[in-house]
Amino acid sequence: MSEGGVVGGLGPAPRAGRLGTASQAGELGPASQAGELGPAASAGAVQLVAESVTYGYAGHAVLDAVDLVVGPGDRVGVVGENGAGKTTLLRVLAGSLEPQAGRVRRVGSVAVVDQELTVPPAATVGTFVSEALAGARAASADLEAVIASFDHERGDLGRLTDAVARYEQLAGWDADRRVDEALTRFGAPRDPGLLLDELSVGERYRVRLACRIAERADVLLLDEPTNHLDAAGIEYLTGQLRDWPGAIVIVTHDRRLLDDVMTAILDLDPSMDGRPALYGATRYSDYRFLKSQMVRRWRSRYRAERKRAVALAERLDSTYENLSDEWRPPKGSQTHRRATRARGHVKAADRLIQKLEQESVQVPTPPLELTFPDLPSLPPDPRPGPLLELRAPRIGSRLDLPGVRVEVPACGRLLVTGPNGSGKSTLLAALAGTLEMDRGVRSIAPGVRLGVLAQEGPTEHATAAAQRAYVAGPPEELTGFEAYARHALTLLEAGALDPARLVPVAAQGLLTEEDLERPLRELSVGQRRRFDLACALLAAPHVLIFDEPTNHLSVGLVDELTAALRVTSAAVVVATHDRRLRADLSDWPELTLG
Repeated sequence: MSEGGVVGGLGPAPRAGRLGTASQAGELGPASQAGELGPAASAGAVQLVAESVTYGYAGHAVLDAVDLVVGPGDRVGVVGENGAGKTTLLRVLAGSLEPQAGRVRRVGSVAVVDQELTVPPAATVGTFVSEALAGARAASADLEAVIASFDHERGDLGRLTDAVARYEQLAGWDADRRVDEALTRFGAPRDPGLLLDELSVGERYRVRLACRIAERADVLLLDEPTNHLDAAGIEYLTGQLRDWPGAIVIVTHDRRLLDDVMTAILDLDPSMDGRPALYGATRYSDYRFLKSQMVRRWRSRYRAERKRAVALAERLDSTYENLSDEWRPPKGSQTHRRATRARGHVKAADRLIQKLEQESVQVPTPPLELTFPDLPSLPPDPRPGPLLELRAPRIGSRLDLPGVRVEVPACGRLLVTGPNGSGKSTLLAALAGTLEMDRGVRSIAPGVRLGVLAQEGPTEHATAAAQRAYVAGPPEELTGFEAYARHALTLLEAGALDPARLVPVAAQGLLTEEDLERPLRELSVGQRRRFDLACALLAAPHVLIFDEPTNHLSVGLVDELTAALRVTSAAVVVATHDRRLRADLSDWPELTLG
């Protein structure tokens, strides 16, 4: 971008197009109904098997009798709503959680990249690198020992063959170069002495991902691997996964990754029969079309059943009212005759109840659907000019844009892109007013409310004071309802909330009332991300500032959120590496950093 340029755009862009069609493979299990996944046609080739796996928390079943078979060359993408059990399934497959029922069988080595990362004390980049190289080092040492002790006349040729095969499978001669290449291509620090707790969240994740990819394990289990990668890193990861000889299971919201890599898509969301489904069609658009058709039928049947339930209740009320009013014999009648008639009508009402209940179809409640609030485009007393403006910002070594003016007009759109480390998150934090600048001017029109969704950690808010108050609380013991109420009070005290425009959390379709009544600590990473999104919308903001909004969200919600961002009356600023989101927003004005 040239100096002195103005970044911004007016008015919402048109809604994205609809999805295509394909066929469904069937219920959870084989990718084709006749056999196992992909090339794993024989039992000897299967590397990962889950049989009737069940797991739950606090009496709530997350996984219920899940079956899955994955062989060499199979790449299964796991999707589903936040809280559907995707991360739990991955941990059960990895062995870090024992299934409460059923069993998991694994063949060969397993490498895991979990969504959350706890850094051991004093751990360094070299700690992860040493772990990644341990298998190749052991295979090399074993081969050397076998060769040194091999008797050419009476030696165990089978043992020698196995040692050579394992060494070649792990490409032991190339292990050091492979780790260094992965670190470089992912944009991760390469100095082995660097302490992990001194790196950023993204840097730590990229170090671990690079090391796990370089291991060349037989089974690779990844949970949201693209969250901290830029476009170049995602392209490198895509190539590595396509060429992976072993079995892969990936939990991801990255729709392009589902298109480019997967051989099947496992949807953990229950269908009308309460079972997950495995889709053999590997195009994301095909999966979404089939899923949307199923959910449409589900919602239609659910509405019909609710109407039947109301009709049943009305008929029962009417029947019992008739018992007491219309069928009372006249005065002077014999008492036993009156009682006999009453008993007869009670029996008739009972038979009617049984008949109507037998005819009703028990359809479970369909999944949530995002209900994006109707956001305002202008404050109560609008003035000419942009709602939000940033001029020539500089923040340490993270961001320096001399002569650049970033404008956010009413109903404006702005897409911020660039590689990791280019300053996208820093720019958005400067726009939000949550970071102090070493140089530059930030101005916001009177009465303008901001809705800010940070990339990681606690939700960033409209003002630095509100953000600091939120970081100090709420404690994780608070329920979602309690935390939302506290957040509303914090914004109100900071003058960043109009009580008449508060958006109720239960009305957004992001979390169920049951989830909102649970402590925040019991929610999954994705559910907490949904809560952060709800907090960003609470004050009915005029400007939305979203940093990597697709991180940790389900693919279905990402589609719904993308459509909502395109048509909302509020101004929107989005920074993202998500390739599909960037394509969907490609007609927005774009600021590329770095």
